[in-house]
Amino acid sequence: MLDSGNFVLYNSNSNIIWQSFNFPPDTIVAEQRLIVEWTLFSHFSETNYSTGRFRIVMHSDGNLVSYPTDTTNTSRDAYWHSAIWMGGRNVSLNLDTNGQLYLLSSTGFTIKNLAEHRTRAFVYRATMYVDGIFRFYSHRIENNGSVSEESIVWLSLQLADLCERKVTCGFNSYCNMGEDMVPSCNCPEGIDFVDTQQMFRGCDANFIKQDCGRGTEGLTWTVTTLENVYWEDDGYALLWVANEEVCKQACLEDCNCMAALFKGGRCSKHKLPLRYGNRTDSATTFIKVGRGGTVKEPTSHEVTKKAFGKGVLVVGLVLIGCSVITLLCSCFFVYRHKVVEYGRIPEHSSTPAFIEEMNLRSFTYDQLARVTDNFKEELGRGSFGKVYKGFLPNGVNRTIAVKKIEKLAEGEREFEAEMETIGRTHHRNLVRLIGFCIEGSHRLLVYEYMSNGSLANFLFKAEAPPDWNERVRIALDVARGIHYLHEDCETHIIHCDIKPQNVLMDECWIAKISDFGLAKLLMPDQTKTYTGIRGTRGYVAPEWHKGTPITLKADVYSFGIVLLELTCWRKHVEIEAAESEIILLDWVYDCFERGELDKLVGNEEVEKTILERMVRVGLWCTQEDPASRPTMKKVILMLEGIINTPIPPSSSSVTAS
Repeated sequence: MLDSGNFVLYNSNSNIIWQSFNFPPDTIVAEQRLIVEWTLFSHFSETNYSTGRFRIVMHSDGNLVSYPTDTTNTSRDAYWHSAIWMGGRNVSLNLDTNGQLYLLSSTGFTIKNLAEHRTRAFVYRATMYVDGIFRFYSHRIENNGSVSEESIVWLSLQLADLCERKVTCGFNSYCNMGEDMVPSCNCPEGIDFVDTQQMFRGCDANFIKQDCGRGTEGLTWTVTTLENVYWEDDGYALLWVANEEVCKQACLEDCNCMAALFKGGRCSKHKLPLRYGNRTDSATTFIKVGRGGTVKEPTSHEVTKKAFGKGVLVVGLVLIGCSVITLLCSCFFVYRHKVVEYGRIPEHSSTPAFIEEMNLRSFTYDQLARVTDNFKEELGRGSFGKVYKGFLPNGVNRTIAVKKIEKLAEGEREFEAEMETIGRTHHRNLVRLIGFCIEGSHRLLVYEYMSNGSLANFLFKAEAPPDWNERVRIALDVARGIHYLHEDCETHIIHCDIKPQNVLMDECWIAKISDFGLAKLLMPDQTKTYTGIRGTRGYVAPEWHKGTPITLKADVYSFGIVLLELTCWRKHVEIEAAESEIILLDWVYDCFERGELDKLVGNEEVEKTILERMVRVGLWCTQEDPASRPTMKKVILMLEGIINTPIPPSSSSVTAS
């Protein structure tokens, strides 16, 4: 046992083979480090030392982040972070004997001081406490060698902030700050605490759950109203409604809906459980509550029938065994027949083999001509041809968009590339491919229909600025879609033409990226590609014009322009604007350097911190040097405020370079 408190086990050669400092529970002490991917877990309670509800993780990018225990390491669940951006690899959390708690890089550079006390008359520890707050304690060493009661030197969060940080209360419960500034958990009407002795564990319905398939005997439904409470908005359906009553009724009439959140005309439907409930202004929660209802008990006849069923079980199993043998024999002969049939398929079949793996529907040209009324209603023109509106009959009742490829001379190979690529992509913020047509010279793609048009229409054809919060949300939607293309899909994709016209809005105003399958594809072992200039003037990155390799960072540049358009509610070029404001990027740089960001949004009321954050991210994304631009993952973390967004280089230094 060393003086530091480290319990060390040595072998016969005096080499360390195990030490307690490498397995920190909820605490680190002086001379102990928390290195990359190591985690501190809080205790469950003051007296129960088992793993608790919170944890703090040292991430590989240098950020120290707190999460609830039963969540993933994603920004949506984080509730505190050290605000370190690109801290480098192998950053560690350190606590010195002189009372300094800090983040240290692998090169020995102090990235950030979290707290310091700086006196050797104390001993120190940093603990992930039961309430989810990371605390830095000092203990005075008395003259007789004893240690005094702890004093708090620093906290990651103040108690008053716990309700704001969405972690204090469990499922279906919301946080309320009392007059004594101590947070408490509450259940909505009709829902009770899971454990009244440990209210932080959340709430559960005290009525019979609704069964959409069969219903419940004698059960009636009412809706209770909870004012000024909001929850994490991850509902399964989103509606835009005129008032609260319409939102309430929509949930009541939907068998799957157990709660609805209404705020500013936005009505999102949810199933239980709800999470991260908190008090907030101008928001309303509707909870569907069951009244009455019974669970039907089995009759004596049913009990007798059940006992009789046990008696015939053995006989049934024997009969089933015989049936299975017969079925297997039948399947064998059917299989042989199908193999012979498959062998007769002609070699010149025009349907690519990979389509069968992607769950896409194959259409004939005549079918698509019928469902589009002979390609009557044109929705627009994409990079490779026109797009038409269609309607799938036969009970599907689905509106579709049919893209008719026209540039056959160069389009066939790219068409097959698009079909194969898009067919393997699945993301909330990408337009989904439903099917295809390869017939003779005809090449068509069938997409889900985006009823609210393009982001360009949403932004530039509106008489009044679209809601600021909606623009911020759309920016994140687009960023997540690009990040998926770059890093998460099976084949990494450079879009090459990110612009508002290629971002479509569905019926719930969720932004989805379109027209991405025609881009040059990146295999996992590739990082660069050379190709002819693609994209739209004003959105293409400078490297397109320099003959240098095109990387994923070209899309980051284009996104930066779109982000600034969303922020400022104007196009990247406005000929009729004042001379200094014609080029959006130059104007934004000027306003940022002069500290006049208010000019970018005019009289619109926006959150100043978010405005500056979006401008900073946009300027980083549009750096001349691709290596200076962040990845889309970093972009998302910066936009969400999970990591700090540093000040971008000045326009003069960018021009000079």
